[in-house]
Amino acid sequence: MDKRFDHKQAQELLKNLWRDKKVYSLENNPGQLYSIDTPPPTVSGNLHIGHIFSYTQTDIIARYKRMHGFSVFYPFGFDDNGLPTERYVEKKRKIKAHQIGRSDFINICLEETALAAEMFKSLWQTIGLSADWDHTYSTISDASRKISQESFLRLLQKGYLYRTNEPALYCTHCRTSVAQAELDDSEKASTFNDIIFKDAHKNNLVIGTTRPELLGSCVALFYHPTDNRYTHLQNQHAAVPLFGHTVPIFADESVDPEKGTGLVMCCTFGDKTDIHWYKKHNLPYRQTIGLNGKMTEQAGPVAGLSFHQARSTILEQLAAAGLLLQQKPILHAVNVHERCKEEIEFVMLSQWFLNIIDHKQTFIDLAEKINWYPSFMKSRYVDWVQNISWNWCLSRQRFFGIPFPVWHCVDCSTILTPDITDLPIDPQERAYPKGSCSSCSSTNIIPDTDVMDTWNTSSLTPYICFNQFQKGTSSAFDNPPLESFLPMSMRPQAHDIIRTWAFYTIIKTYMHHQTIPWNDIVISGHVLSDAQEKLSKSKNNSNMSPEYLLTQYPADAIRYWTASGRLGHDVAFSDGQLKIGVRLVTKLWNAFIFTKEHMNNTPIHTQQLGIVNEWLLDKVSKTFSTYQKYLDTNEFSLALHAIEEFFWNDFCDNYLELIKNQLFNPQAYQEHEVAVTKSTLYHVGLRILQMYAPYIPYVTDTIFQAIYAAHTALPSIHMSKFNTMQEHYTFEQSVTTMTAINSIVGQVRKLKTTAQLSLKTKLATLTIHITNPDLLPTLQQQAQLIKGVTQAIHIEYKDQPLASDALEFVNETWDATVKC
Repeated sequence: MDKRFDHKQAQELLKNLWRDKKVYSLENNPGQLYSIDTPPPTVSGNLHIGHIFSYTQTDIIARYKRMHGFSVFYPFGFDDNGLPTERYVEKKRKIKAHQIGRSDFINICLEETALAAEMFKSLWQTIGLSADWDHTYSTISDASRKISQESFLRLLQKGYLYRTNEPALYCTHCRTSVAQAELDDSEKASTFNDIIFKDAHKNNLVIGTTRPELLGSCVALFYHPTDNRYTHLQNQHAAVPLFGHTVPIFADESVDPEKGTGLVMCCTFGDKTDIHWYKKHNLPYRQTIGLNGKMTEQAGPVAGLSFHQARSTILEQLAAAGLLLQQKPILHAVNVHERCKEEIEFVMLSQWFLNIIDHKQTFIDLAEKINWYPSFMKSRYVDWVQNISWNWCLSRQRFFGIPFPVWHCVDCSTILTPDITDLPIDPQERAYPKGSCSSCSSTNIIPDTDVMDTWNTSSLTPYICFNQFQKGTSSAFDNPPLESFLPMSMRPQAHDIIRTWAFYTIIKTYMHHQTIPWNDIVISGHVLSDAQEKLSKSKNNSNMSPEYLLTQYPADAIRYWTASGRLGHDVAFSDGQLKIGVRLVTKLWNAFIFTKEHMNNTPIHTQQLGIVNEWLLDKVSKTFSTYQKYLDTNEFSLALHAIEEFFWNDFCDNYLELIKNQLFNPQAYQEHEVAVTKSTLYHVGLRILQMYAPYIPYVTDTIFQAIYAAHTALPSIHMSKFNTMQEHYTFEQSVTTMTAINSIVGQVRKLKTTAQLSLKTKLATLTIHITNPDLLPTLQQQAQLIKGVTQAIHIEYKDQPLASDALEFVNETWDATVKC
């Protein structure tokens, strides 16, 4: 071992070794299957430290399970289809998809995502993820496209899917429909405007609204049936200001008579209530906001303007006409697209929907069968499901994604689908395989032009993983081994996508196989910026990129920092924990440099171990039990704390100091005493490396190569197993005695440090005041040990207490007085 640990050299050497020896493959780690449904990161730019935080936490669990004897199936994917990737490619290439054409744009996306995936993979390997890189998938690959399209056809056949011309959530900025799970709430400043309508007798009717730009879309007015101010308007009509068309007036219980003037307009569409009234009263559809975010021809005087410009213009014209009574500034919550933060509109589109509203209670019941870590995250899932009010819209009006495997007969409106053996298929690039309509024999057939919501594919990751597991030999849905593969063992993910990825995956697995997708779901927190907001690529608020950090710190130190976070809780990024990680790496390296020359790999025999070795073996056994208890429940930070306590305090501060005299003055001890100490040092050192290995894989494996590899015939510590390399030891009496001795040693060290003396300074006399008489015989038996570590020439024992709590150090004779 070199004097200093060269982490950069070690990282390169071990990455190659782990790859060449297939250290993390299923074949080299037989045992009970433990499968991980790893989140495929979105290929849409650079990774940030928040990714490293959550993915490394997953890797800690994977490494622990592998060393615990499981055959860990740990595939890795890249989510490279859909809107995020389109926006990434458009920004990088400085192009717009609709300007260069669908086919050319798709080819560019495929090129860019392949490059980005390789960059991601290199970074993940450097940080030390123990994924099996032979099992890597892409959500836009032929295999994933086939699985996604096959899922669609099977659920269509089962009746879960339907297509309808329906009001849909729509982002005019991204030019695509979105699902409810893709919405955020945002508080926006606006005005509440009182506007004058006219009834049939030219009387004023005052309507309060925040959206005057939708006047052209107004199709009705409503009041509450018991509101006596307006009951005389039943079955009458009103004229819409500026636009002139008349609309009916209805009574409806949904109106809040206490809000505004109690008289409200229904526009197609301003909100969900408008949609409710549109359906209930069979109202006409007047679209004034186009799919491009501009006002349509039906918007009359504001056609072609953005809705913000239209709002200002309409208000100016109303004021000029004397139809704007008053304006009140307000702050109100609006739905925005989580991707671009622009406000959502409602437009009519023919789209595909997955029926989830009718099955909400089933999805809540399924959550009870899954183990949630931390447990309180289950309530977040349940709250979301309870409050869903829309079926899942799967359609997206984009280019780069997985197309619906569907054609439409123009003559009879029959939906036409291919055989599963034809998949994957792009209807816009290939004619309907069966030639003519199965219902009317027409050849007037057109393709479906939408692509699937990217979550529609991501929700199938258990099936994509199974396809990797069986190496794509047959259908991911009909293969009998799937029954033993589902549910998978664990899903790791962040808490912000419980409402999307977790929920959608639970939906799909139930609809296909009436089971849960995984036994455990492990929820990580986010890394927060200095502004206490989530780090993200889109916000560009991470000034500490993983690439930069890896030039400044060992990968082990960065991994150590990730283990400091508690499951489900956000943490603020700080380089302080990274520096502590560097200290640990250095301390571990130096400790094994010291012990390497004094180790003996002979088996431990419990006879004549000596009190110090018995104490250490008992402590390491208890530490490992605690370590296992925490990691078995995915509490990696608590497990790390247990190792830290043992390594820094018991092993380094106490044990190594206690045995130094044996190692450097062996002639003062019997030969077998020194031999068992060297054997204990060897075996406990291996256990320390094993416990640290899931957290800091590089330095632990480098030390393992230097000391243990030749004796174990294993190419890597990460292939070692906890239960085959160590025994559990219990020596309660030795622990009691050593607790007293360590107290004595600690007090002497403190006295010497206070007196600014070297710890090697000899003591003429060490006086020990005994507070527990039962300890005296044992301490007398360990006199040589105490002398050796305290450098005392003579020891006196007194059974009376000290005159005060203050310990004494007599400088003139270099004597010390302590209590025990």
